[in-house]
Amino acid sequence: MKLKGNLAINYIRAKLKLLALVSKRKAAEKIFNLFCTPFIKSVDRSPAIFSAAEILNLNFNGLKLQGYRWNNDKPHKILILHGFGSAAHNFHQYVSGFTGKGYQVLAVDAPAHGSSEGSTINAMQYSQVIEEIIKAYGPINGFLAHSFGGLALSLALENEAIDENTKVVFIAPATETVTAINDAFKFLQINDEGIRKEFNNIIFEISGHASEWFSMKRALENCKADILWIHDEDDDVTPLKDAMVVKAVGHKNINFVITKGLGHRKIYRDTAIKNMVEDFL
Repeated sequence: MKLKGNLAINYIRAKLKLLALVSKRKAAEKIFNLFCTPFIKSVDRSPAIFSAAEILNLNFNGLKLQGYRWNNDKPHKILILHGFGSAAHNFHQYVSGFTGKGYQVLAVDAPAHGSSEGSTINAMQYSQVIEEIIKAYGPINGFLAHSFGGLALSLALENEAIDENTKVVFIAPATETVTAINDAFKFLQINDEGIRKEFNNIIFEISGHASEWFSMKRALENCKADILWIHDEDDDVTPLKDAMVVKAVGHKNINFVITKGLGHRKIYRDTAIKNMVEDFL
């Protein structure tokens, strides 16, 4: 399987280099599509608690999205948001904990993830999905977001009337989009400045914003929510160094917890982290 994966990656790299000879724009479009495509989908093991969920059928830009709700008669609401290539079912242990405490819990499979339709997703789209959920089922009292879900949530909260009574947990959030883009170009072995410029142009054309705008440091500048930010020193997907730039700002409403040895995914499955999140929310 590893050999097949390496062959596929080498083929993509070679194809991009050939395409760049014809058109830097076309190469950039292909890279952007790859950047927004979750090629490895999380396997749905159907945790038992999901069989008890109320299924929410959402529509977003013509795509059918699947959402989930528990304890729909409870007033205190918590929304769970998964990361890139993940799905709502990966957070079943939090659903069990929150529902057991008598909270209403909502979760959704983002476009191109889990049981939802679509083949690609970007941060703007995910943030818009979050805004639609808040509009339809809010107000939301607490949020739990991992990885890419953290970036999308920070963008969505800019458009919501929230205060210190809103509690937010970010676990290993994708802090800076520019970092993710740099990593993608490095992985694809593309160092052509012309292609990178076209890539940035595509982002601006789609969103009306430069790549740098998609930044949690920027988005949280005026956020008044009570925030718990958990990040691991050994995270090889969303590097701690980006989170430390936000920490250095000194926001009084953001409490940082830095762990060691949990990486990017084990961190949200860790029992101690789960208990910390439950206590906070």
